[in-house]
Amino acid sequence: MAERATPVVFSVPAHRPFADALAEGLIARTGGDRLALARGLVLVPNNRAARAIGDAFVRRAEAGLLLPRLVAIGDPDLGEALGQAFDPAPETPDAEPLPPAIEPMVRRMRLARIVAEERARVGEPVDAAEAVRLAQALARTLDQMIVEEVPVRRLGELEVAEELSDHWQRALGVMTAVLRRWPDALAEEKRIDLADRRNRLLDRTAAAWRVAPPRGFVVAAGISDTAPSVARLLRAIARLDDGLVLLAGLDLAMDEAEWDSLGPDEEARAIETHPQFALKQLLDRMGVARGEVTRWHWGGGPDAPSAPAARGRAVANAMAPARFTGKWQALPPAERRLGGVRAIECATPAEEAQAIALSIRQAIEQPGRTAALVTPDRALARRVSAHLARWGIAADDSAGRPLSAMPPGTLIVAIAEAAAGGFAPVALLTLLKHPLVRAGEHRGAWLAKVRALDLALRGPRPAPGLAGIGGVKGDAPWWAEVSAMLAPLETAFGAASIALPPCLSAIREVASVLSGDVVWAGPAGRAAADLFAALEEAAPLGPGDLSAHAVAPLLGGLMDEVAVRPPQGGHPRVFIWGLIEQRLQHADLVVAGGLNEGVWPALPSPDPWLSPRVRRVLGLPGLERRIGIAAHDFVGVLGSPQVLVTRARRDARSPTIASRFWLRIEAMTGGIARAPELRRWAAAIDRPDTFEPADRPRPAPPADQRPRKLAVTRLDRLKADPYAFYAQEMLRLSALDPVDAEPSPAWRGSAVHAVLEAWAKEDRCDPSKLADRAEKMLDGIAAHPVLRALWAPRLREAIGWIADEMLDALANGRKPLVAEVFGEAVLDGIRLYGKVDRIDRLPDGSLAIVDYKTGQPPAPRQVAAGYAMQLGLLGLIAERQGFAGIDGKAAAFEYWSLAQKDGQLGHVAAATGKRAGIDPADFTALAHRNFTEAADRWLTGDAPFVAKLHPELAPYGDYDQLMRLDEWYGRQERAPDAGDAA
Repeated sequence: MAERATPVVFSVPAHRPFADALAEGLIARTGGDRLALARGLVLVPNNRAARAIGDAFVRRAEAGLLLPRLVAIGDPDLGEALGQAFDPAPETPDAEPLPPAIEPMVRRMRLARIVAEERARVGEPVDAAEAVRLAQALARTLDQMIVEEVPVRRLGELEVAEELSDHWQRALGVMTAVLRRWPDALAEEKRIDLADRRNRLLDRTAAAWRVAPPRGFVVAAGISDTAPSVARLLRAIARLDDGLVLLAGLDLAMDEAEWDSLGPDEEARAIETHPQFALKQLLDRMGVARGEVTRWHWGGGPDAPSAPAARGRAVANAMAPARFTGKWQALPPAERRLGGVRAIECATPAEEAQAIALSIRQAIEQPGRTAALVTPDRALARRVSAHLARWGIAADDSAGRPLSAMPPGTLIVAIAEAAAGGFAPVALLTLLKHPLVRAGEHRGAWLAKVRALDLALRGPRPAPGLAGIGGVKGDAPWWAEVSAMLAPLETAFGAASIALPPCLSAIREVASVLSGDVVWAGPAGRAAADLFAALEEAAPLGPGDLSAHAVAPLLGGLMDEVAVRPPQGGHPRVFIWGLIEQRLQHADLVVAGGLNEGVWPALPSPDPWLSPRVRRVLGLPGLERRIGIAAHDFVGVLGSPQVLVTRARRDARSPTIASRFWLRIEAMTGGIARAPELRRWAAAIDRPDTFEPADRPRPAPPADQRPRKLAVTRLDRLKADPYAFYAQEMLRLSALDPVDAEPSPAWRGSAVHAVLEAWAKEDRCDPSKLADRAEKMLDGIAAHPVLRALWAPRLREAIGWIADEMLDALANGRKPLVAEVFGEAVLDGIRLYGKVDRIDRLPDGSLAIVDYKTGQPPAPRQVAAGYAMQLGLLGLIAERQGFAGIDGKAAAFEYWSLAQKDGQLGHVAAATGKRAGIDPADFTALAHRNFTEAADRWLTGDAPFVAKLHPELAPYGDYDQLMRLDEWYGRQERAPDAGDAA
């Protein structure tokens, strides 16, 4: 059958809703014949476009309607879809059955193995995770070559190869070697590439339709793919007796000089960013001149959301090629005015999301109006959804969320990270606290055990592995049960040679055991199960060299590519669309959010295999082609009746740059009309009418409810920051160490005290045995090799000083009596208690109170001011015989400090003497007076526990948030009793 001489190609203007215009036009063209409509076939770019067009037909089916068959040419199962669309299926003479397409995961793993082998051959080995990443990039480039019908042999014929840098030459060499081996790999699988199969299917369909056209009409709707096979199919459709091609947003009014400047000459690469570039290339490949394209007469009906045609012309002017933007100065105002388009420039993404949510709520308060947010920024979309949920508006993000951000994905990554890190505390607790672990009626009991483990793991990291955690936790039955659950991970990830298949098997087994198979339920769970099934099947074909720490990034990267879309539901007039979802549909109000450079348009993804020049020589699309597609999407968004464009001046990391599309519109119009009320509302919605900051807290409980005991180390806190004492002693609140914390000075001090305590109690302060004790302690911090390397030399020197000092003390007749013992004494009705580091008997029979310090001892002026009374209070307890078996008068008060002084580590500092202006004989009496004054005021008296009474002496901030310090500090009144505190 001869082709029709004149192609039938139409275009729906960008200011008209494509899906509605298509549905209205096809219904009108079939003259109301329902069966004629049902016999028709509509080819669309993808499945999401098919859903949008199907919805447009449904909106016009009040009296019932049989829909045409919708086939997405981008569907991986295109062959099956085409086969179901025809009866009989289109055939060409002597056509052999096409081989099936290779499974995507099998393809990736096979390519990854070849990449790893070729990289190792040239002396640049990579691990499995990097090989998979490079394989995916290579697969994209190979698909582009197949789609653009560039034979692989051309890689070896490039005349510019020698002009490339060494890096690009090596990359090109590896790529050529990989693709030389790829046909053999496909032959082993008895498969072909999906892109190759798609090309063949489309060409067979075009050839079959030329011989025997379908019985019903055929429409290619909204397809902008410029692949040669697609262009040939559209050319055939445009020349069928009952066929037509309907393009979206082709600019029929564009000046011919501008249109010609888009290509295909040598400068066309620079114009790939233009929104009309792809459509021009498609028409050129179809053999259709723009003058042969006719405007589609239907606009979707009076109820379809559309913009005035004048705005379409203004947008087209704004997006003119760079060398034609000089015409802006001569354009009349009507050609530059963007009526119905407003802008908001916010300070932060949080403010932007709030303003968008308010605009959507305002729009849907009018009955029947629809509102949509269009943005490639998934984080912004989630923020807007959360804000809308405050008002009971459920707005599902139809573009979906990556599987890696869904609960099943985060659980799988958490399992891999915990195993790779040797069950380090943070990764382990992240896993055990995951919401899918033990979900259901037993979760409360499970979390109680996990929280107990959390408390046990506070502080420095224990030894690696499940055994190391068990040493901290003990042999509790619960931990034994958990260890058994996690044992497969330790087996798989702890092997000398790690392979991906056993790691995947262990992760799947542990995920199922921990979650009770909940991880594989629901849309996200099913997506995770499908991914795992495909990955486990293909993993043996992939590279073998694997690092344990590469498993989690590998899985995370794979799950990033899987979009999980929610089931239908939510508010019927509120939508959140990605750029693909919005291409063929409009709403009454459309918000174009995230208009910053790098977001919309996104930065081009680099190609690690081919340099830009090689891509150009091969005839492949430039890396900036996607900017032109994003520009076309932006033009489509501006076709809605009301449009709000938004951006934030900074993101979480740095200031942002406005999108080039935003800047073009601003430059042409002289400034987009603003929507200041939305910014004001966004700023005011969470701002109270009046600010009432908290006053300085001063709780004053009754005297009979106040503590009747005081630790010797708590007196300073009671006097300097009574509120902190109140929070610690009466509210029983204490700060927790971080999980997996770096060994802090406090931890190091406790470790040294433990060594000295064991040395005193078990070795009787034998100077010759102290070094061995310290070495045993250092051996126990194997989990912190950096700490050991930095701290061990200093500790050995300081420990040596203590041994020498003790040797001299023993030689001078000094005798250690007790070490690390508790004592107490009742003074004025208050029980004073404390733990002394060491008490010595001096030659004259008096007592020496010794305190070990890993840092600097208190300054003499601090003691003179009535603080740092710890040694005096311990001496007071000793004189009151509060330490079992100790009696006598305390005459010496010494700090044995391991800090540096005069060029050496370790020195003895007296708490009394000339520098402090305190006679040692009077120190216990002075400490008693300080204790009595404080106890009379705050423990037996009714003085309020004022926050930060002496801030210069209360440097610790454990309770600053509790006392809401930032709200009152600096404006507080002078405490009436501040001047009376000693």
